Amino acid sequence: MATKIFINLPVRDLDKSMAFFTNLGFSFNPQFTDEKAGCMVISDSIFAMLLTEPYFQTFTKKTVSDAKTATEVLIALDAGSKEEVQQLIAKAESAGATIYSEAQDHGWMYQHCFADLDGHQWELIYMDQSKLPNS
Repeated sequence: MATKIFINLPVRDLDKSMAFFTNLGFSFNPQFTDEKAGCMVISDSIFAMLLTEPYFQTFTKKTVSDAKTATEVLIALDAGSKEEVQQLIAKAESAGATIYSEAQDHGWMYQHCFADLDGHQWELIYMDQSKLPNS
């Protein structure tokens, strides 16, 4: 059974992408970071590999999607509170992200979304399962 996840994302400018996510509070593992790739640490078991587009292309025979014009994946991350979601959204927006959806508060779940510099869509979610409606 898998114990870690590595999300591989193509980026146009690795330095700008790494600076963007550093501004959001993420760190990079230097052991797996070079001029072609940055290993962004999301948690102890979740990583986003930011790969330059030419390097990303070496892993697939398909055309690399342009995340600014097409959506292939929505990356959803949980947060510890509604305030944490709001703080991260504010940091993302000030670092150049595009807010592509208004915040949604469902009582038991709060979410807000942004697109990074390359158009990859990130959904930040806080869930209070004690308030989950009965099914």
